[in-house]
This record gives sequence, C-alpha cells and structure tokens, in this order.
Amino acid sequence: MLKRGKPTLRTISQITGFAVTTVSRALSNAPQISIETRKRVHEVAANIGYLPDRAAQRLKTGRTNVISVLLDPHEEILGYGISIMHGLATALKDTPYHLIITPNFVNDSNVDAVRHIVRNGMADGIIFSRTEPFDPRVRLLLESEFPFVCHGRTEFSTEHCYVDYDNFSFAYEATKWLIKRGRRKPLIILPPKRLTFSQHLLHGFMTAVREAGVAYEIPEEIDLDCPVEQIRSYMSARAGQPDAPDGFACGGEVSALATITGMSDHGLTLGREYDVVAKRTSKLLSQIQPKVETIYEDLTEAGEQMGRVLLARIAGDDSADRQVLLKPQFNFSDMAPQS
Repeated sequence: MLKRGKPTLRTISQITGFAVTTVSRALSNAPQISIETRKRVHEVAANIGYLPDRAAQRLKTGRTNVISVLLDPHEEILGYGISIMHGLATALKDTPYHLIITPNFVNDSNVDAVRHIVRNGMADGIIFSRTEPFDPRVRLLLESEFPFVCHGRTEFSTEHCYVDYDNFSFAYEATKWLIKRGRRKPLIILPPKRLTFSQHLLHGFMTAVREAGVAYEIPEEIDLDCPVEQIRSYMSARAGQPDAPDGFACGGEVSALATITGMSDHGLTLGREYDVVAKRTSKLLSQIQPKVETIYEDLTEAGEQMGRVLLARIAGDDSADRQVLLKPQFNFSDMAPQS
C-alpha cells in the first residue's frame, strides 16, 4: 500500500516496479536507460504529480536545472516574448531544465541582474537580447566563464555563443526592392544607436543606396523604440515637407503601421505615392495592410536555436554550433507602382 503525501522517487519505484536508482536515472533521461523505461517513469511521475527536490538535486549535481531569461517587453516586435519562449520551451522539452524570466527594460542592459544570477548560482545558463557592441553582460559572463547565449551579436574579439538575424540582408534587400519599385528616396527607421543590430541595418541600407546612387534619409528624431504616436507624427509632418521620402524600410510591424498612418494623415496612398517594406514577426501586418511588402523573421526558430546552443554549452559540447545566423525569408512581389 502506498503512503499518502508528497510523491517521491520511492513512490514511482513502487508503482513501476523499477529500482529507485533506475527511476532517478530515467527522470534524468540517462541514455543508459531504455526509451520504454524512461517513458513509463515519466508518465507515472506526471500522473502522480511528482516534483523533484531541486535543492537535493543541486547538492548532488551542482546544477540548478534553471535557465534564466532576461526578456524585453518589446512593443515594436509583435509577439516577441511569446515566440521566443515557445521556441525555448521546444528546445528544453524532455530535459530537466525549466525557465525563469527576469524583465529587462528597454533602456537598461540589466547587468546587475546578470551579476546577481552569477554570484548566487541561481541558474545554469542565461539568455538575453538587445546586445550592444561591447555589451557589459557579455563581458561579465565571459570573465565568469558562465554559460550564456545572446540574441544578437557583439564586437568582442573573444568568441561567444549567439543566435542572430541577418539584419544586413534584411535592410539591403528591402532597400533594393524599394529602389526597384522606382522609389527615388528611401528612408530607414533604425533602432537606438547603442544596439549592435542598428549598425547591421545601417550597413545594409547604405550599401543598397550607394550601389544605386540614389538619395536617402535616416531620421535622427525617431527610432524603433519610439512610441507609435511619435513615429506617426514625424511621418505625417515629413510628408508635407519638400523632398519627402517615398520608400520606407521598417524594422518592425509597429513602425510600419505608424508610418502608413502618418502618410495617410497627409492624404498619401500606400502602393501609389509611396511603398513600405517591413520586417514581419506575426501575421497581423499582412492581414491589415496586404500592400506592405514583408520579410519574415522567425522568432520561434530563434528561441529554439538559443535553447539548443545553450544546452550544448552547459554540457560542454564543443562540437555543437556556438554561433547561428538566421537568414531572412524573402517573398517580394514584382508589381510596378500604381499610377
């Protein structure tokens, strides 16, 4: 007869008939234990509500089985947190790891939060985004030899783990398409200059306009972190001024919608007087404004890749990819501007 109370390894052992050591190894997905045994043990553990004693596990293995995620409340990138976390959850499925989320505010690298996690051994690895060229979080983690992976690159000479999106190619191809459409003066809305991917977007944009020999515009008054109302007001005012831009490369769906609204305020029609190419991370923009050309960034894949890279780093697997650069997904139309 089973005792009532908190389920233990011995409870699972009594139900399955396996030895306690076998149960323990099966729950840890040890390769020495057969798949059938592992499946049976996991099923029983789930059915009886077994939860491992993490304090005991930490004493035994020296690991917390925790991955800490510094997550930004992105307003510009629709579905950012949900998509990233879905990908991470996929990568961590059937592993002993679980995720702890720490908010990371837009204007703060949150190096203090990283330092607290490292000093107190609160996680086995850290994931974060919005990297800077010489990001203080990366410097600290490299010096501490603490496993991490960042969503974005840096300019440190020391190699480190990252998963990034090829923002150079996004900006380059978006601008080339605008020029191909006959737009005489492209404009790009960049992220804050302190972020590394701002440089990548700028490089791609400038390469395209210089190759074509066309005029261009890079506004200093707005960036991708600005409120929607500010971007809209800027675009509305700029549309009424001389030599206004007529092609827009937007790094996200929110800035694209703000641009379109601002141009509409001045009576201009998308696809006729101007065009927009936007980075798409959801289906919202294409459903609301199908005339906007979009380039897809798969954030779920980014999350999954970050999870896999970090697991390999924690396990000390030097053969695994440490640096992943995800390519944009292009699907441009060849329509000419409306007359």
